[in-house]
Amino acid sequence: MSINDMHDAETLFRDSGAILDGHFLLTSGLHSPVYWEKFRILEQPEHTSKLCSMIAAHFKNCGAQVVAGPTTGGIILAFEVAKQMGLRCIFAEKNDSGQRTFRRGFVLNRKEKVLVIDDILTTGKSVKEVLEAISEHDGTVVGIGVLVDRSEQDLSFGFPLYSCLRSVTTAYQPQNCPLCQQSIPLVKPGSSKQKQN
Repeated sequence: MSINDMHDAETLFRDSGAILDGHFLLTSGLHSPVYWEKFRILEQPEHTSKLCSMIAAHFKNCGAQVVAGPTTGGIILAFEVAKQMGLRCIFAEKNDSGQRTFRRGFVLNRKEKVLVIDDILTTGKSVKEVLEAISEHDGTVVGIGVLVDRSEQDLSFGFPLYSCLRSVTTAYQPQNCPLCQQSIPLVKPGSSKQKQN
């Protein structure tokens, strides 16, 4: 990833108002003073297309045959990357038991080469769930592309990882959160309700 690519990606996020400051409850259960509201990017097709073109260009020679992403934001991104690469797109969603699987008639052939796409990487939980779903079908992962890698530690999935933007953002376990200790209201993004501390 070039410095220009990183700068361009950060500019797109900032210009769209996607970087929020406050006290947020992340999907992972961690608390953070910064939240990346991916849907402020995804509501802008032109911005989404530019970011996905960075991922598509990076993986253009990886040999992928299909692009897969998790619900919900990952669907949009996987679709756009697949479109730009001339591939088909599938997505993994949670079943009744909470396991992420390929449903709706999606077929992943044995040894089919898969490029995994997601939005914001923090703990890697949703990416790992997609990798598990691919493994169940004996697919072959050739790479992972994300919009933002905000993980505090480099996550090793065992496959090439590309992010349009690497931006380490502090996240706290709830019991060690200094924002909670300051009684700053905790907000769960995507919800109009605030969680009380």
